[in-house]
Amino acid sequence: MGEAHLDECCHCQGCAGKYTLLRDEENPRWTIFERRLPCCGCGIGWSSFLLGFLCPLIWYFAATLYCCKYYNKDPRERPGLAASAVAALIFTVLALIALSVALIIYI
Repeated sequence: MGEAHLDECCHCQGCAGKYTLLRDEENPRWTIFERRLPCCGCGIGWSSFLLGFLCPLIWYFAATLYCCKYYNKDPRERPGLAASAVAALIFTVLALIALSVALIIYI
């Protein structure tokens, strides 16, 4: 996938040109995704999925990002955002069932 080019060296201060850059000749867009994902490397989607168990409103935020196709910026975000959207849907169904049962019992 990545091919080393000996004529292209890294010019950052940390490595002082000791390392060669990797690039994919067939699909140059993949070089964009070599950087780490935000939120400790998990990405916004998976972080939202995990934090949604503490505050389910975060699932709705991630579901909105999924519906607005935020994953087009970085395709690695898609699975986490989809999981958050499914979790939001399941939470909504369970909340509606609990609310209807509570209304039936107490009214």
